[in-house]
Amino acid sequence: MSEPAPPHRQPEENPRHGRLTARVVPPVAPGGTGLVPLTGPDGEPLGVAYAPAGAIRSYRLALLLHGAGGTAEQGLDLLRPLADRHRLLLVAPQATASSWDLIVEGFGPDVRRIDLMLDAAFRSWPVECVLVGGFSDGASYALSLGLTNGDLFAAVLAFSPGFAAPMLTNGRPRIFVSHGVHDRVLPVDVCSRRLVPRLHTFGYQVDYHEFDGGHEVPAEIRQHAVEWLSSVAGRRTRLP
Repeated sequence: MSEPAPPHRQPEENPRHGRLTARVVPPVAPGGTGLVPLTGPDGEPLGVAYAPAGAIRSYRLALLLHGAGGTAEQGLDLLRPLADRHRLLLVAPQATASSWDLIVEGFGPDVRRIDLMLDAAFRSWPVECVLVGGFSDGASYALSLGLTNGDLFAAVLAFSPGFAAPMLTNGRPRIFVSHGVHDRVLPVDVCSRRLVPRLHTFGYQVDYHEFDGGHEVPAEIRQHAVEWLSSVAGRRTRLP
């Protein structure tokens, strides 16, 4: 698993090394339902969330990351059609640049933004477990951030990833990877077919699916990924 940005000599517990500090806490105020904009302490827009309506005791929170040049709303759309049925609280940040910080120059600004979003979500909705997912560059970032913070994320969903580049690892999140065999943007031979065996070598449990398609996330793949999440839902994030 190679890293596009220069590696740090001494990984530490901070945003420059991909570490998140937000943790699940009992909510202090109701967060509402439907589409909800999330803002920082100074009111700056961070991204959007989607919370299913109805009497839901606790949610599975999915942090969803868009592809290069994408939007927070496109990240949300990865699982939004299935959120209501599967009580998924979706949280989608907007990258601070055209793609995620690790891909541009190394961990930092997007880690801080995601930390603020997760903290806001944890304080607004009851959460029982946390996962991270993404598409394309967002999938590469989800894997990198997920392996770095496996003590927070129970699972990682990587739709058509290019690489995984954690600077340090924590925990053992379960991993779902999908890739189209006709992908011309991130060819499967040099991406997932190399990446998945490496993940196995490092001891991660990976559910890998190739499909007859290109650089996309077909409806059946989304459905299978969400059904797969049921197998990792037993790993709950404990409240303090």
